[in-house]
Amino acid sequence: MSDETRGATPPGDDGLSNTPSVTPSGTPSATGRAWLIAGFVTAAALILIAGGFIAGTVTTVALSSGAAGSCNAAAVADRVLPSIVTINVVGATGSGTGSGQVISSDGYILTNNHVISPAASGGKLTVRFSDGHTADATLTGRDPKTDLAVIKVEDEKSLSVIAIGDSGRLVVGEPVVALGAPLGLSSTVTAGIVSALGRTVPVPSDDDRNAILVGAIQTDASINPGNSGGALVDCDGRLVGVNSAIATVPGEDGQRSTGSVGIGFAVPQALAMPIAKELIDTGSVSYPTAGLDAVPIPHAVAQHYGLSDGLFVQSVVRGGPAASAGIRPGDIITTIDGAPAVSIDVLTAIQVTSKPGDTVKVEFERAGERRTTTVTLAEG
Repeated sequence: MSDETRGATPPGDDGLSNTPSVTPSGTPSATGRAWLIAGFVTAAALILIAGGFIAGTVTTVALSSGAAGSCNAAAVADRVLPSIVTINVVGATGSGTGSGQVISSDGYILTNNHVISPAASGGKLTVRFSDGHTADATLTGRDPKTDLAVIKVEDEKSLSVIAIGDSGRLVVGEPVVALGAPLGLSSTVTAGIVSALGRTVPVPSDDDRNAILVGAIQTDASINPGNSGGALVDCDGRLVGVNSAIATVPGEDGQRSTGSVGIGFAVPQALAMPIAKELIDTGSVSYPTAGLDAVPIPHAVAQHYGLSDGLFVQSVVRGGPAASAGIRPGDIITTIDGAPAVSIDVLTAIQVTSKPGDTVKVEFERAGERRTTTVTLAEG
């Protein structure tokens, strides 16, 4: 955002209306479902399974191994587990474990941003390999928008590197295998199928904003807290996704489940690997910008002031894409490319899936008058 901006104050500025309304567990539906990040296991959770955790133990769950329509999970585990790691995180905001996979022989490891974020501003990252040895790691770069991160270890021996597949060739019903450290149980393997493709799933990220898993792979392979950042592979043991989130359902006491209910989500390899390369090359990821800053108008505030639900434009960059398209501070954006603009997630999804020069159709209101314009995205 440029410092050359023009700004406005949202209606009903009572300390609530100009704060992004982001549900920590994602966006619940009418049936009470919610998305949760799958991968940061707290120390309290580890206490529950501490008796069954032995460093270096290989736990292989070969579901339907060798059966028609399923992977030979034992063979996949033998091939892939040496490239799968457990990541131990200690930071100012907490500690826990997650998963990752080695993507280069010189020590780069791909994982989720939410796995390493507690140590992003100072802390310690330690990686445990499937043979039990450990190594300290440093943060290479992270991308809160897509919930991906890369860390690096300096190891004295050549590392096993995961083979890279092609998520674009996946089909619904195809068998897959998930590998990682659920509940801190290193080197765990579970098997299932691709349940659906092309899901868009918001998950908690930094600064009370959501990351957006765009084009996510849905799978029924068991994914639990601690699996985040781990690999989803095809039957040849090639990486097709990065396990990132699970669905939860409310129990009878109103508390949500924290384990697998057979609905997990992975960032597709076709998105994850280019981002990983950019993180390795530059330490960050650049996205196109619309040149505006907006916040959701809470529904109650919109009703009180007789406004439409949407995003209140707080400021625009002078001479930027939004300003050039005629959008001004105080406007209310109601749809973006036909999607209701009731959450910042809509803007994030546009950024993640677009490139500079792409155009976006925006409908907005100004003083009760409906207008339509086209915004051409620019370099971020």
